[in-house]
Amino acid sequence: MVNLYLAFLCLLCAERVAELLLSRRNARRAFARGGVEVGRGHFRAMAAVHALFPAACAAEVLLLRRPFPGGWGWLALCGALCAQALRYWAIHALGDRWNVRVIVVPGEAPVARGPYRWVRHPNYVAVALELCCVPLVHGAWICALLFSLANVALLAVRIRVEEEALGEAYRAAFAALPRFVPEVKR
Repeated sequence: MVNLYLAFLCLLCAERVAELLLSRRNARRAFARGGVEVGRGHFRAMAAVHALFPAACAAEVLLLRRPFPGGWGWLALCGALCAQALRYWAIHALGDRWNVRVIVVPGEAPVARGPYRWVRHPNYVAVALELCCVPLVHGAWICALLFSLANVALLAVRIRVEEEALGEAYRAAFAALPRFVPEVKR
């Protein structure tokens, strides 16, 4: 099972490289439309956390000889796959406005389709779910805990910066929506 988990982590790394290439293309497009980048101060820390994540998961599993946790591992894998589906849905909804950086094009209306109909930050929900579930697929609970806590700290900064940069149109469009968990209405 360890080899399958390591292969899964390699696929995750390949996915991240593809996302970075897409992000770079989208950044060029946003800058061509007059986009402005904000929040550069926290970006290096965020990039470092995400770059270290797969290696740390592999290290914990290998060095601490974490066994595959059976049913809990399969449940964590389902959670990780659901996180990927949510991430791709959010990326698709944003189209060429999706980016790993905070780049805002003045005058563009907020995106309110796809998962953005129910929550303000579905991509960050996907990231939080992934940082918790991917390590737990093979019992790496220390990584699940540490990277989840790091993510909370980073998102506290990132979301404030992003929402401020998106401005009044964003605040007005999303005032009634929760940030992370959709409301169930009867």
